[in-house]
Amino acid sequence: MRAKPAPINTPEAQDAASRGFSIDAHRLAAPKAAPGLHLVATPIGNLGDITLRALQTLAGVDIIACEDTRITRRLTERYAITAQLKPYHEHNAEAARPKILETLGQGGSVALVSDAGTPLISDPGFKLVREVCAAGHAVYALPGPSSVLAALSVAALPTDRFFFEGFLPAKSAARRSRLTELARIDATLVMFESGNRVQDTLADLAEIMGPREAAICRELTKLHEEISRATLSELARETATLETRGEFVLVIAPPAADAEVLTSDALDGLLREQLAAHSVKDAVAHAVALSGRPRREVYARALALAKDSKGSDGED
Repeated sequence: MRAKPAPINTPEAQDAASRGFSIDAHRLAAPKAAPGLHLVATPIGNLGDITLRALQTLAGVDIIACEDTRITRRLTERYAITAQLKPYHEHNAEAARPKILETLGQGGSVALVSDAGTPLISDPGFKLVREVCAAGHAVYALPGPSSVLAALSVAALPTDRFFFEGFLPAKSAARRSRLTELARIDATLVMFESGNRVQDTLADLAEIMGPREAAICRELTKLHEEISRATLSELARETATLETRGEFVLVIAPPAADAEVLTSDALDGLLREQLAAHSVKDAVAHAVALSGRPRREVYARALALAKDSKGSDGED
């Protein structure tokens, strides 16, 4: 009887054997990823929300560049992926980018992932993608989980047009000023917020944007997922009992098509109230958001009222 040939034990064969991933104890082979940068969306909470293409790519690249290796390791260990993890985040990006470009220049493959969701959304990946493209390397998009789209899908608010703001300013004055600008955008608004600021942000939203419908999406896809839908005023009143642990996405309806435009007298009254408590700049910003009138008109009227007020203060 002819003996069976011994298995070929070359470095290439060993490398091919190591590339793969496991699902429910079933081991699946993964082809070597094509040279270039692969932008891989990862779960925002539930580790089951990963695509097969993402798993194949993560198992097939030479390096996985990630914000926090500890977080990404939970995903790779769950699916028995052995690719090398390298940190890439806002604090080391300047030093890490040249190394990634060097790997790509040698014909290697790199996957870029964020801690959760789609890369480049509120993370430092933009500069890397721009430099990779400038160097002539391929860039591949692997779509998947996104907290922005997940929140939009469950908020029960218009989705034909939306504006993603990301995180609002942490300081109260800057946050209120930015919200006043956002109030004029004719689209559904989507923003991130941290648990320690969400109550203050909801109070500001209710004051600046009034009775718009909104949704608070907390811990999307996770065990303690919670979605609250009501008007901003109602949500702000309920903040005392709001669970603030976790990650939040706020979704706010666009301004009503028939939003009231204040009369000249009502605008003057609003401006006097705002000027008594704020600078001209902030008073104008608030009045523009609440009056429905053009900024140029509101600004001119605010200057006139401020001048009149100073003249009145100087009278005997």
